[in-house]
Amino acid sequence: MQIKKVSPHFSVAGQLEVADLGIAAAQGIKTIVNNRPDNEVQGQPTSADIEAAAEALGLAYIHIPVVPGKISAQNIEDFASTCSSAMGPILAFCRTGSRSISLWALVEAKTLDVDAVLAATSGAGYDLSGMRAMLAAQSATAVPDS
Repeated sequence: MQIKKVSPHFSVAGQLEVADLGIAAAQGIKTIVNNRPDNEVQGQPTSADIEAAAEALGLAYIHIPVVPGKISAQNIEDFASTCSSAMGPILAFCRTGSRSISLWALVEAKTLDVDAVLAATSGAGYDLSGMRAMLAAQSATAVPDS
């Protein structure tokens, strides 16, 4: 498991195994957010298995399943609500971390400059430059085209 810190409050990782949760807890993580639907691939741990392990370690657990390439407005809203109310630091994961970092970027673009969001995601090893227009559309400060 490789945890990539994006901000003091948020990190991402690829697929977590049940055994990884102890490491996450030891590193100070307080909330686990699972962005993978169950049964996406054979052999991945179920949401219920990860939730039970998280709770046994005193970690909060939230499941916001996102179909690859299909982040919905509801996914963004659920993720924003989770990030604003969950005890941090938060560790979000999916197969590679891409859905999780994309959700974070879409939420943060509502209040941060798009370049700052892209710099943070790049610093964590994710190139989201292809999402620039989508991130700009999320921005409350975006200037509409004339």
